[in-house]
Amino acid sequence: MTYILIHNPGCGSSKKGLELLKANGVEPQIRKYMSAAERLSVEELKDIAKKMGAKSPRAFLREKDAAAAGLPETASDEAVYAAMAENPKLIQRPIGLNGKKAVLGRPNEKLLEIV
Repeated sequence: MTYILIHNPGCGSSKKGLELLKANGVEPQIRKYMSAAERLSVEELKDIAKKMGAKSPRAFLREKDAAAAGLPETASDEAVYAAMAENPKLIQRPIGLNGKKAVLGRPNEKLLEIV
């Protein structure tokens, strides 16, 4: 299986997560989700939540950015998914995907749980 890292090269935590994976012999496929060409769709975001075992997209929502973007705390899951697809800055990172599993790399060591 191919390990995919949902990665923002401008984020320190995401860079450290990539370094950690490589230091442990994992050469992940990189998905630069902030790039317009590589943004995540609503369906992909729902799949990530499912693979994480999360009941809500809020499991990987950047709350402080959501508030700044005007996404209310009472927004429905569908509205949160749509907002994340439209504004990828709202997605917490890094996220590791491997087969049927996904994990938010907070702390980064969690990325190794699905190797």
